[in-house]
Amino acid sequence: MIRSVFGAAAVLGLLAVPAAAPARAHPAPASHVLLISIDGMHQQDLDWYVRTHPHSTLAALTAAGTSYRNAATPFPSDSFPGMLAQITGGDPRTTGVYYDDTWNPALLPAGTTTCAGAKPGAEVDYAEPADRDSSRLDAGQGLTGLPGSILSMTGSPEQLLDPAQLPVDPATCQPVYPHQYVKVNTVFEVARAHGLVTAWSDKHPAYDLLQGPSGAGIQDLFTPEINSTADTAGDDWTTANRLTQQYDGYKVRAVLNQIDGYDHSHSIKLGTPAVFGLNFQSVSTAQKLPISDGQAGGYQADGRTPGPVLSSALDFVDSQLGRFTAELAKQHLSGRTTIIVSAKHGQSPTVPAQLTRIDDGAVIDALNAAWKAAGHAGSLVAFAIDDDTMLMWLTDRSPAATAFAQNFLLHHNGTGYDITGAAKPYTASGLTRVYAGAAAAAFIGVRPGDARVPDVIGIAQPGTVYTSKKSKIAEHGGDTPADRNVPILVSGADTAARHTVTRPVETTQIAPTVLRLLGLAPAELDAVRIQHTAVLPG
Repeated sequence: MIRSVFGAAAVLGLLAVPAAAPARAHPAPASHVLLISIDGMHQQDLDWYVRTHPHSTLAALTAAGTSYRNAATPFPSDSFPGMLAQITGGDPRTTGVYYDDTWNPALLPAGTTTCAGAKPGAEVDYAEPADRDSSRLDAGQGLTGLPGSILSMTGSPEQLLDPAQLPVDPATCQPVYPHQYVKVNTVFEVARAHGLVTAWSDKHPAYDLLQGPSGAGIQDLFTPEINSTADTAGDDWTTANRLTQQYDGYKVRAVLNQIDGYDHSHSIKLGTPAVFGLNFQSVSTAQKLPISDGQAGGYQADGRTPGPVLSSALDFVDSQLGRFTAELAKQHLSGRTTIIVSAKHGQSPTVPAQLTRIDDGAVIDALNAAWKAAGHAGSLVAFAIDDDTMLMWLTDRSPAATAFAQNFLLHHNGTGYDITGAAKPYTASGLTRVYAGAAAAAFIGVRPGDARVPDVIGIAQPGTVYTSKKSKIAEHGGDTPADRNVPILVSGADTAARHTVTRPVETTQIAPTVLRLLGLAPAELDAVRIQHTAVLPG
């Protein structure tokens, strides 16, 4: 149900609880779970920070909790599948979500109003282009006094999405909202079915996705637009790390208000949520920016020691975690709250000398030209998304066409640029492996011909970043350890102190763990039943 941004319905949506809450599966070890995604963080970053900052909040949480040192986020290691893993217990084969910007050959293009006879095939872009006004921090709500007034932003961000920018379902001729696109339910929806309070803060209104298929999983969803205009120079909040830290600070304030028992704006008394949290962007932009305010981004030459911008970002995040733990103590919630720290994704490369920037647009143009030269009409590539992986959806999904694309990519060589901007040759389109057609479906774990699975999946060589510019030195989405080896740290109620688990685990296991901590049955999650996702060990 779509709730009004400005009317009483928005308040009623925050206050409403299910008429009959099912009984809990077992006694609850925790009353609250605070889930924190430090986007971009690797396990090696956590290790370095705790070792070099023994009196930090991260060190204290590590000492009081359980660390999973061999954890992996799903492939593709993008924000959407990474976050969905943590709250559904499933990866893209089950959630149906591969990236925040994909292609679906079964849907109709955004803006379609006459669906009879319309040609299917649509970009599914659930990032800032879906906003009413992506230039504004409030995504077009119309608040005055921004950015200082941003905490007055609605907690129902689906109202800030422009329906004309959303793909259209040919069966209903209605736009498909992000929450309608995910195939399985979320921990938020399970918690709401038991009458528990839920909240979350993230970077775009399209994180409506996290509401789950019901569209009502999160009572208080705060989503200031990170790619909006941040200063008079026209920069967005990702172009300088100090701006990203300022932006993250708004979400921190929202969580502090929620710890105190209010909604993010501190205007509606809800009670401290059972499941809540936020993502931090500061580490991610510090890893990606070559320079920020005259200082070097990314890592030093060893690929393990943070440079000055990244070191500052880690300090910032740690200080904000300290604010959370202090506020929980102030509200006498420490003994009843479990904090889970992880990351939607890592970032690659960490070793500066490995970087090879490749213009993916030129690679795609060359593939389309080769297709036409082989006697075919039109372009072969319908849509592609390439950060440090290559995902392609083709206009022709036949085995012959997918094999053509695979063969071309593996034999295409060219020249990119290294971290200094100097020319650097590349081979095989910057890829190590290419899965095409049925092999691509098998790699993900879905049936051939699935409407959402990419027709071509390219696994990038370490150091490859697809970009036509020189404004970033790392990306995510790929299958390297630097993309996928993220931390999982569980600290607080019902966790063993100074405990380390070295066996491989996945971030999908966070979701059933959240429910177990709250005394709820993990099997209430669709993806847990489908994928047999286990609670984190120990």
